[in-house]
Amino acid sequence: MARRGFRAEEEEAELNMTPMLDVVFILLIFFIVTAVFVKEPGIDVSRPEVNSFDENLRETILVAISNEDEVWINRRQVDIRDIRPVIEALRAENPQGGAIVQGDATARFSVVYEVMETLQSTGVPTQYVSVRPN
Repeated sequence: MARRGFRAEEEEAELNMTPMLDVVFILLIFFIVTAVFVKEPGIDVSRPEVNSFDENLRETILVAISNEDEVWINRRQVDIRDIRPVIEALRAENPQGGAIVQGDATARFSVVYEVMETLQSTGVPTQYVSVRPN
């Protein structure tokens, strides 16, 4: 009679999945929150080759110059005359950050130079990146 009671308990035993699901959801939330999100400049740029890139530059401002000499700063098109106020406003938000400039291979050098000069005159550490996509 004792054996019958043991078998009845064995048939009623269930595996509780709730704690495991809680752990899975907590890990999922952790990875979503800690994921690094890539900033895109807002346009596709055909970039020339470059020899070096400073991996330690903490970018906060992403500047792209299109083949039609349009200047894009953090996904917004900016007139060439309005670059300084936009950069100064972004610099005020994060004084520790830097800037990455992506220039199209066919963009005029004078536009790229003016953007770089404006960034450097406002004190933003700047890196020019121009790596041709594969």
